[in-house]
Amino acid sequence: MALAVSGAVPCAATAQAPAPPMRLGELYARVVQDNPAMSAAKARARAAEARVPGARRPSDPQIQLGFMNYSLPNLGPMPPLDMRQLQVMQMVPLGGKLAIAGRVADAQAGASASRARDVEWKLRNEAALAFYDLYAADRQVDVARETLGLLADIGRTAESMYRVGEGRQADVLRATVAIAKMAQDTLRMHAMREAAIARINALGNRAPGDPVSTAVRPRFPDSLPPRRALDSIATSGRPSIVAGMQDVQAADAATALARREIIPDLQVAVQYGQRGSSMSDANGHTSPAIERMGSLMIGASVPIFARNRQMQMRTEAEAMKAMALSELAAMRAETVGGIGETLADLARARDLVRLYRATVLPQAEATVASALASYRVGAVDFMTLLDGQMTVNGYRQELVGLEAEEGKAWARLEMLVGRELLDPNSTAEPGKAPGAGADTKEGAR
Repeated sequence: MALAVSGAVPCAATAQAPAPPMRLGELYARVVQDNPAMSAAKARARAAEARVPGARRPSDPQIQLGFMNYSLPNLGPMPPLDMRQLQVMQMVPLGGKLAIAGRVADAQAGASASRARDVEWKLRNEAALAFYDLYAADRQVDVARETLGLLADIGRTAESMYRVGEGRQADVLRATVAIAKMAQDTLRMHAMREAAIARINALGNRAPGDPVSTAVRPRFPDSLPPRRALDSIATSGRPSIVAGMQDVQAADAATALARREIIPDLQVAVQYGQRGSSMSDANGHTSPAIERMGSLMIGASVPIFARNRQMQMRTEAEAMKAMALSELAAMRAETVGGIGETLADLARARDLVRLYRATVLPQAEATVASALASYRVGAVDFMTLLDGQMTVNGYRQELVGLEAEEGKAWARLEMLVGRELLDPNSTAEPGKAPGAGADTKEGAR
């Protein structure tokens, strides 16, 4: 009975054209530059900034040109009542309303700019999740291929022993089943890779079928940043929290502005008019002349509906301020809680990676080597050997998954504090434990 191995993994064994590996920093730059959500956030921030100068200026003056007392239907002047008049009228807010309105617009523009930066960090986090999924899929496919080769060797050993009468046919069949199952797992990993590529292309606003090269993991920092330092940085520097603080500033200024709305606005109007007339000299001769006149008018708005308008504006402004304060408090609480949760996940992943690399995998591999030697001399049965090899495969797959989990935790931590904690353009040394050879960014110490 011949053991068939070729063709068991039609997708896994397909050779792909070599391409430079993709670094996390390259993906970040692509997403920030090309993602439509990032472009929309930046445009929204520019629009808010453009509103600031106008908020500090009064409303535009009104100019009126009038022709008074002209006869109908021929539209001729009716001396001496006809008149041509030019009027300029300006509304002048009192009580410092323009300065306060400028403060409101300034704070709102700052909040929009901060939210644009927060969108950038969220997109970076989403990109990192897809990147590490791609990394895990690529590495797990590599592990599966290596395991397939080892299973093929074990299968050939079982087949050779069966031919000389020292093994059983059932062992050869079990090896074939294990290879088929591994081929199935490899196909599943390829599907996971395609899903990660689709997310990466969507984040970069690229066509769904655009090729994506393999992901190379960055170096992780040696140590975790102190919790107190992270909380301090996040609660005062995370863009979404900064936006919340600026919303509170805008709401505070809007409340002050609402209290000034009861002060009447001043209206100033200047009029110039002229009309034709006649003038008599000493000899009684009459000649045409022009009479010119000017007027100044001052008025004010009268808040006769103050209870239903100005007072309600105060109530609205105070409610908006209370909402802004509550949202800021909620964002700070969510951020602090997220940092604690992420640090716990990060510590768990790092500890497990070290445990797998230092203890679990070496011992499991040694067990398989010993079982293989014992199987050849008939000291252990085939299932012990096969289970040992599949256990090693499972541990190696889990190790890759833990590395990806650590990377995702670092990306989420960066999003929560609004600051880089590792170099996304670095490359981890092959076979080196995550967290070795890199330092935490200086600002998070």
